[in-house]
Amino acid sequence: MSTRKKRIESEAAALWRQLYHEPPPTLDASEMLDQMLSRLPTPSYDRLNSPFLRRSDMSWPKRSAR
Repeated sequence: MSTRKKRIESEAAALWRQLYHEPPPTLDASEMLDQMLSRLPTPSYDRLNSPFLRRSDMSWPKRSAR
């Protein structure tokens, strides 16, 4: 295993211990990070308000063909 991968795994394990106060699971770093991110609450939606943002600068969903 490369030095980079070892470091990522050790940092993911340290983050797990900080967040959950328990030993990390026996997963690789990407799976551990996926589990941590999936446990996060969904952020609330805040509408962007800016005097510099015009309607023409916004992207809107395409209307479905009827």
